[in-house]
Amino acid sequence: MSQRQADQAELEAWQPRTRVGRLVKEGRIKSIDEIFRRNLPILETEVVDYLLQGLDHEVIDVSIVQKMTDAGRITRFRAVVVVGNKDGYVGLGKGKARQFRFAIEKAIRNAKLNIIPVRRGCGSWECTCGEAHSVPFTVRGKSGSVEVILKPAPKGTGLVAGDVAKVVLRLAGISDVWTFTKGETRTSYNFARATYLALRNTYRFVTPADWAEARLRL
Repeated sequence: MSQRQADQAELEAWQPRTRVGRLVKEGRIKSIDEIFRRNLPILETEVVDYLLQGLDHEVIDVSIVQKMTDAGRITRFRAVVVVGNKDGYVGLGKGKARQFRFAIEKAIRNAKLNIIPVRRGCGSWECTCGEAHSVPFTVRGKSGSVEVILKPAPKGTGLVAGDVAKVVLRLAGISDVWTFTKGETRTSYNFARATYLALRNTYRFVTPADWAEARLRL
């Protein structure tokens, strides 16, 4: 049995424990857009697996952390993982465990629970192609001392960003963008989270382009 068949069998045997999970399993919620439109919480990773099959993930940082207890010093692995479908959805998570594999699995689960929609567009006055290849307007995100500003770029520019930010942007489906950063970007988690929060801010308000779509939903 292949890995895909095993995952499919696991989804079919899934027993939801939350209201959103039951609605998804019964087929009453057929897309993840509907979950975000209704502002429903995602508390089970199977909800994301059921509605967004074929997610990619990439480990952007692995470190060793230690904690002092009465029994002595405990050493654990900490992993930071980004998941996304390269088509408007991305998530970021971190996990800690005594074994490397379990830390990555925990980080993937947290990233799926933190998945968000990303509004894409062509906000550059130099391009105006109308395709969803960049961000529609300037957004910013801040985590710790790191602040990331994303600005629309014309088609063909590519991802002008650091390696960590490139992973988040690529898995979100952004192919062209200008980035400006401040703070201690060597902290991989804060750098990735600042980029993640900037992408989340693309849905902070409704633009005139969304008015017609909103009327169709009514």
